[in-house]
Amino acid sequence: MTKALKYVLAVLLAGLALTLGAPAASAHGGPIKLEVIGDGDHNVNVLVTYKEDKHPVTEIVEATLTATSADGRTFGPVPLRSAPEGQNLYRAAEPLPSGEWKVTVKATEPAKASKTVTVKAGAVDVVPEAPATTLTPEKAAAAGSVLSDRAAAQDADDSGMPLKIGIIAVVVVIAVAALVFILRRRDLYARR
Repeated sequence: MTKALKYVLAVLLAGLALTLGAPAASAHGGPIKLEVIGDGDHNVNVLVTYKEDKHPVTEIVEATLTATSADGRTFGPVPLRSAPEGQNLYRAAEPLPSGEWKVTVKATEPAKASKTVTVKAGAVDVVPEAPATTLTPEKAAAAGSVLSDRAAAQDADDSGMPLKIGIIAVVVVIAVAALVFILRRRDLYARR
């Protein structure tokens, strides 16, 4: 191999290694955040995300829920189970009795975290349907912010891989073009 060919191949391999090694550097991990909220009935929803990048925790989460009512009743500890509605959404394995509860969720895996909130469990009050005009922009923004944050995080995850594949393809095309140019130029000078 010629010196130029070795140089082009070394640069190509270094670029490829840096591009493919980037996902490992941006891997999830670290502290987690628990968002605990009542479902309006007899259960509690727990959304688990990473604190730093706000991406969903995809590993199995080990957590328990305990609760204390204002009249001194206690509930739990009850393990949390993955909910079918979302990858990082968890619920208590048993329904919460009716009443107002001070709920504490403690996670031990993939990282330690704890969150305490007050939740009202019981029959859902039926509210008459309000006209669509009563939904203010502030309320719509607040309701949609959680969904848009999740969608943005998912879009960021989904758009990363095609971009990396495109960068790799461009680097390979440039390297092949440079190699062909160098070899043709060398052959041209060899014929003279």
